[in-house]
Amino acid sequence: MAYFWRIRHSHQKDSSGGEIPPVQCVGRTPNSGSELVLSEDEKSDNEDKEETELGVMEDQRSIILHLISQLKLGMDLTKVVLPTFILEKRSLLEMYADFMAHPDLLLAITAGATPEERVICFVEYYLTAFHEGRKGALAKKPYNPIIGETFHCSWEVPKDKVKPKRTAPHSPADCHEHTMADDPSKSYKLRFVAEQVSHHPPISCFYCECKEKRLCVNTHVWTKSKFMGMSVGVSMIGEGVLRLLEHGEEYVFTLPSAYARSILTIPWVELGGKVSINCAKTGYSATVIFHTKPFYGGKVHRVTAEVKHNPTNTIVCKAHGEWNGTLEFTYSNGETKVIDTTTLPVYPKKIRPLEKQGPMESRNLWREVTRYLRLGDIDAATEQKRHLEEKQRVEERKRENLRTPWKPKYFIQEGDGWVYVNPLWKAH
Repeated sequence: MAYFWRIRHSHQKDSSGGEIPPVQCVGRTPNSGSELVLSEDEKSDNEDKEETELGVMEDQRSIILHLISQLKLGMDLTKVVLPTFILEKRSLLEMYADFMAHPDLLLAITAGATPEERVICFVEYYLTAFHEGRKGALAKKPYNPIIGETFHCSWEVPKDKVKPKRTAPHSPADCHEHTMADDPSKSYKLRFVAEQVSHHPPISCFYCECKEKRLCVNTHVWTKSKFMGMSVGVSMIGEGVLRLLEHGEEYVFTLPSAYARSILTIPWVELGGKVSINCAKTGYSATVIFHTKPFYGGKVHRVTAEVKHNPTNTIVCKAHGEWNGTLEFTYSNGETKVIDTTTLPVYPKKIRPLEKQGPMESRNLWREVTRYLRLGDIDAATEQKRHLEEKQRVEERKRENLRTPWKPKYFIQEGDGWVYVNPLWKAH
């Protein structure tokens, strides 16, 4: 069961042609091409991002009750087949792209004048990175990616929208969806690729880069879900690394857990847990706590954060608020800043249309499941989903019999982690 209940949408795919053949077993070879997608084929994404705001129907409730009756508290749900009607019509790989929902804030990190300003900029970006996944209050589950599934997208960010200082406020004109700049030379290009590199455990990797800003993010994560009575908890195991090559800095970060609450009525999502951000070179670190709602009273979606310079044990920034609402930052010089996540500029992703996508690209791979879910034909959607999953099982058994491990296309394993095959920090 994947990063359950929708930390959001996003859309893209991967061209499955043109692999360059190094060592390959069953599966695809790591591709040493530097282009993540064919830019000329990309178009602004126009898929709807809203989920129908309906609670659990009576017949669906009986199915969930039957499922719950067979589960035990704390039970691992990774291999439990869940009813199709709770699916969100998107792959988990698409959702990871939405951590880049505000690319202007991400790109502005490297423009920070000092290590302190850069780490604070990263924390500001991090705290605003989750809300765009919550279009509507209903909690739904993304598709579990199939091994070898890939997803691509990119963003164009006008250079004049990348603020060089953390205190630079967004103008009122910035507060709605941006259109693309007419002149590509006036925009930064941020590219994104995700791939499902393992089935057991279910490991997803994603990488994004902006060559011009010499910035990239490499992340590997796998999800572990468990039954908690009237809730489902999903842990995000793994880590990401933001690299600012201009400054020689690496920021290692972790991700919060997600919880689907009230699964028998109107399911909703909250984030929870303590995450860390660390830069070994500069000695700065941050602790971010996503607070779950107390059983009685209390606010939902609360988050607090603290940024520290470890060599001097100095707190340089504190933040509090709601990760999907208003966040207030207080700096060591006494200044404060408020960020309202609901008015931050949203940049449309650029993706390739279905006819330009390969068979293992997320939207193309799941297109029939998505089509039937949109039509409300749950039985047909379930059958299409079963067909995809059975095909994956058959191919997995074939690899086991031949003793040929799966070889991902875009990521290679290094130690306990996974890295993109041609990352910016290894480029000439």
